[in-house]
Amino acid sequence: MVLAWVLRDFAKPLIQKIPWIVHQATGDISDKWYGQQAVYRLSMGNFMFFGLMSAVLLGVKYKSDKRDQYLHHGGWLVKLALWLSFCILPFFFPVGLVNAYSWLARFGSGLFMVVQMIILLDMTQNWNDDWVSKEDERFLYALLAVTVGAFAGAIALIGVSFYWFNPAGVGDCSFNVFVITLTILLTVGVSLGSLHPQAQNGSLFPSAVVTLYCSYLCYSSLQSEPHDYECNGLGKHFTAASGSTLAVGMVIAIVSVVYSALRAGSNNRTFMSSREAAVEEGLLEKDAEGTSAGLDGEPQGQTMARGGTDGSAMDEFQLVTYSYSFFHLIFALASMYIAMLMTGWGTGAEERDLIDVGWTSVWVKVVAQWMTVAIYAWTMAAPLLFPDRDFS
Repeated sequence: MVLAWVLRDFAKPLIQKIPWIVHQATGDISDKWYGQQAVYRLSMGNFMFFGLMSAVLLGVKYKSDKRDQYLHHGGWLVKLALWLSFCILPFFFPVGLVNAYSWLARFGSGLFMVVQMIILLDMTQNWNDDWVSKEDERFLYALLAVTVGAFAGAIALIGVSFYWFNPAGVGDCSFNVFVITLTILLTVGVSLGSLHPQAQNGSLFPSAVVTLYCSYLCYSSLQSEPHDYECNGLGKHFTAASGSTLAVGMVIAIVSVVYSALRAGSNNRTFMSSREAAVEEGLLEKDAEGTSAGLDGEPQGQTMARGGTDGSAMDEFQLVTYSYSFFHLIFALASMYIAMLMTGWGTGAEERDLIDVGWTSVWVKVVAQWMTVAIYAWTMAAPLLFPDRDFS
């Protein structure tokens, strides 16, 4: 991501020395075009690398699989050399192919954002169920404290949004007021809906987290408005931002993308059907039972007495804890997402030294907020609409 940021702002001298790229350009070539080409090609190389890793690691179920040892958890020098090769390779591709990839990246980035939302909702539901099931009442008090804190944080973000993005003494800021007001209505609606007795998957804690996340998306979307827009009260401050402030913003963006990719990649069970999850859970239980009994069902002591190979035999059938293929697929989608952040979702509206700024970024986040609310509302409504299906 850092390399993509550097190339976006300083790639012009490099791209100008690659004749097969410059000669295929049409129309007026701007500095932003050079930056876009560099970012797209670097993103494409990462997408190809992680896509290849995902395909090669497809079907790995046991830690004894050689692909686990030599590809996923090993072979770092080989993977580094392969990654560097894939990063360089797209700079030999024609402009038309790279432009086609940029359109594909828009859809891949949207899919990555949807995965983030589903992971967030799944995490909050599991967190809520885990703490509620504890016999110690202190967990309930802790859950209540976190819930109140999340609602308080959401209220604070809404207040800050009204202060900065509907400043006094400027022109019409009806769009900003609309986004903030709609955020309040949507989050209050799903929070009240979660209190309904028939809302099986609804409770105040997941509602509080969704409210906090939607309030953040509201604030972040309005912050992404062009900095010369009069209703963006923060724009003036960021225009005069120091290098350290920009660096902090960049670090936050990197951490959020990497964490989302790691979290989503290691939680593939969230996207399994109930039958697939049950089958895998059954395999894990059998694997756990196998650690105390021989392969033929005999007690461990008897098996070891006959050959002493029980440990190594059971290691051969130890299941992996997550899908390696899905893990790399998420990073492939994250590579697309980073390219969209750096290029203003393909519009070239990004300002130098800044990321994720422009009207396209604004609308992407607004729509992401609406989708988050819709997905959460669906998790509460689906069991009522389809009582014969298992939504656990």
